Amino acid sequence: MSSDTSGDSNSMASVREEKPKCMWKPNADQSTNIGDFQSVVNQTFGLNLETYEELRKWSVNQHTDFWEMFWKFADIIHSHPYDEVLDESKPMEEVPEWFHGAHLNFAENLLRFDDEKVALYTAGEGQEVKTITFHQLRKSVALLASALKNLGIKKGDRVVGYIPNCALAVEAMLATASIGAIWSSTSPDFGVAGVLDRFSQIKPKVIFSVDAVRYNNKSHNHLVKLTQVVKSLPELEKVVVMPFVGKADDIDLSGIPNSVLLDDLKKFADEWPVLEFAQVPFNHPLFIMYSSGTTGPPKCMVHCVGGTLIQHLKEHILHGNMNRQDVIFYYSTTGWMMWNWLVSALAVGASVVLYDGSPFIPSPNVIWDLVDKIGITILGTGAKWLSALEDREVQPIRTHNLARLHTILSTGSPLKPASYDYVYNSIKHDVLLGSISGGTDIISCFAGQNPTVPVYRGEIQTRNLGMAVESWNDDGEAVYDQSGELVCTKPFPCMPIYFWNDPQGLKYKKAYFNKFVGVWTHGDFCSINSSTGGILMLGRSDGTLNPAGVRFGSAEIYNIVERFEEVEDSLCVGQQTKDGERVVLFLKMSNGFRFNEELVARVKSTIRQRLSARHVPEIILETKEIPYTASGKKVEVAVKRILAGEHIQNRGALANPNSLDLYCGIAELNQG
Repeated sequence: MSSDTSGDSNSMASVREEKPKCMWKPNADQSTNIGDFQSVVNQTFGLNLETYEELRKWSVNQHTDFWEMFWKFADIIHSHPYDEVLDESKPMEEVPEWFHGAHLNFAENLLRFDDEKVALYTAGEGQEVKTITFHQLRKSVALLASALKNLGIKKGDRVVGYIPNCALAVEAMLATASIGAIWSSTSPDFGVAGVLDRFSQIKPKVIFSVDAVRYNNKSHNHLVKLTQVVKSLPELEKVVVMPFVGKADDIDLSGIPNSVLLDDLKKFADEWPVLEFAQVPFNHPLFIMYSSGTTGPPKCMVHCVGGTLIQHLKEHILHGNMNRQDVIFYYSTTGWMMWNWLVSALAVGASVVLYDGSPFIPSPNVIWDLVDKIGITILGTGAKWLSALEDREVQPIRTHNLARLHTILSTGSPLKPASYDYVYNSIKHDVLLGSISGGTDIISCFAGQNPTVPVYRGEIQTRNLGMAVESWNDDGEAVYDQSGELVCTKPFPCMPIYFWNDPQGLKYKKAYFNKFVGVWTHGDFCSINSSTGGILMLGRSDGTLNPAGVRFGSAEIYNIVERFEEVEDSLCVGQQTKDGERVVLFLKMSNGFRFNEELVARVKSTIRQRLSARHVPEIILETKEIPYTASGKKVEVAVKRILAGEHIQNRGALANPNSLDLYCGIAELNQG
């Protein structure tokens, strides 16, 4: 690419030099759920759709027909039929209601199977692998639901978990959903302030938690934090504690108001509880999710029963090609939307693996050991974990069988091109590597894996069905092969139905509809490849870098800088000066390497060569730590605000909150 910077200073920079390398191709003889669905569509509408791209365009152009067809294809359990798929007269920012008139229950769909097949595998540090069948899961949910109802929990009440990724989290969520109440959760690694920033807004009546958790070969008492949280939530009527590390007899709950052990909660249940499913409208609230909260109080996003269910089923059945023989693992906590997404695989009848603890204890192979032991077929993780494995030179292809593993998924942050090489060279040659991208805002994905098209190095395979995703320039024009704003031009069922405590919808509209009228703007930069149909995610647009009028995303810098063996990690942000914005790049050095001017010169030269002169950071500094959210996203905006002189107090969502202090008062960035 030329480094010439002449021309329109507001144009987006090109992000692609050549056609990416093909890493995997589907077996042409293998049948897929997408193929079966496409056949049904062709037969129903008298069409001759042959390729995925033709199907995708139909699903966007005829989006109500698509969602109605998938409702039927997925055989969604409902007690009352819909009378209208979508009222298209309502503008997108007013959150149009889908499948008006339909009544259903989320838990009923996830518990549609009642047999001896394994529903849940539980594993983690200090734990033996245990199993729970679909029949056992239904019995446990019935017991908890009966207890909650007898405690007075009803439709619309909030039940929360401050809880690790364990069977109780799933059982309590399903019990809550069966009643028509609303579930929200966060993980024990969240600090007290972070939990209260979230739960104090929604005023829960019941909280599920544990005595302690294990991480990095250590047991961490959780009751101290739980006590502080409970005493600051006056609406709580019951605190339920499960012995997770210790024994029930050793747990002292005397300092926690309204608290009971899990076994004592069960005494509130009927003697012979019957599992009942409250029938609710499609748009009835199901989950409350939260924005990261690193630059202000977290936004409370309310997701509905029908929208969450139909979107997750679409992604599992069509894009994941999932069936009852699958065993799916996603390394997640209960504070990340991928946990909600993972659990929905129960509706397909697949087995779900719940893992709690470090993915490197007792060794970096612990997850691969689990893949072989259980027969995991779909493995999900964050991009950061794959990079960490590569740094540790872990090579499962030499040490493990991985016979049943057919898909590896990655999200949380853009998957670097080098990670594609690592997966195919060091993990498994014949595996679908699906980089997926969406967000908590939609509790799902805009783009992701696809069993019917090739995997190209560095790219997300395709835009997902039914999601009218485009990349727009500032003039609201669709662009290809260059950076643009990720937008969705038509409504989709998994839009949040509202934000909690936002009665006029002002925060909601500001979050998604502030830039382009009537069009969902997600806040990400992306580039759509005109030849492959693949997508590159280029960083958050709220952390847009804009030196000298050239707008680009931070991921473009990371993809170059983090290929240097000297660089373990990096953070790229903009800083406003009296002369405009300058780009500041922080480098965390790999073990055994030192930061010096020679490295700085090579980094600048490579960025200039690979991108352009205007992409070159004005200042490159060393840092000892990069701030991350608990779900593995780099925290760019908070650092940008620190460099502008602000003090960031909301740190509860950060995995390493003290790291922000490293960016305060940096002499080289002093504006005087």
